[in-house]
Amino acid sequence: MGSFFNVVISRLPHKESLLYPPSHCSDCGYKIPPWKNVPVLSYLLLRGKCSKCGAKIHWHHLLVEVVTPILFVAIHLRYGFGSVIFFKYLVLMGFLIPIFFIDAFHQLILHVTSIPLIVIGLGFALMPGNDISILNALITAMISFTLLLGLAWFYTKVKKREGLGGGDLWLVTGIATFVGALALPWILLIASLLGIIYFFVGVRIKEQVFAFGPFIVLGTVLWILGLDRLAMPFMYP
Repeated sequence: MGSFFNVVISRLPHKESLLYPPSHCSDCGYKIPPWKNVPVLSYLLLRGKCSKCGAKIHWHHLLVEVVTPILFVAIHLRYGFGSVIFFKYLVLMGFLIPIFFIDAFHQLILHVTSIPLIVIGLGFALMPGNDISILNALITAMISFTLLLGLAWFYTKVKKREGLGGGDLWLVTGIATFVGALALPWILLIASLLGIIYFFVGVRIKEQVFAFGPFIVLGTVLWILGLDRLAMPFMYP
């Protein structure tokens, strides 16, 4: 799955096919044989370079292949294998990983990676054993979309520039159908705090634009994997 996510991250922003051509070096076009395309191991053995031309393979390929199984196993440890909630968050994570890297590299959240989350999340909400109801998922999605759309419009009118991209809007709406009304405000709060920390530590230029999508993803992942337990005393005093 990590290898597939790397294909999505590399090709989708450029509107390239995910199936053809097979894995190849982006510099010289060398078709990578299966024995040189083993996740993690091949990157380490080849020292992050193409075996044909020596061009560097971006470090995110290794990171994605390492992080993906860790997150999948973490979801299993948290929710157990086979439950509706396990599969729901597994599917969500499968979308969030490519979204994180595409937005980080291109400042772009593609509709094909965000809007389907709305349909999928509502579908899971209809299943017995889900942790939120279909009514919760639907209302949370509608309210979050309306509020964020209004906030984005207001910011644009006041500042005369875009503050919240359309991709962020659809991403949050999609996540809302998965997590519901109690979780979404906390996720946005975590994302905002992480974004503020990043801005003051890594950016520090008032007018510089940076992608907010990765912080929404991080907030969601942290919530899914256990940060909700820290918020429980505030949610249920």
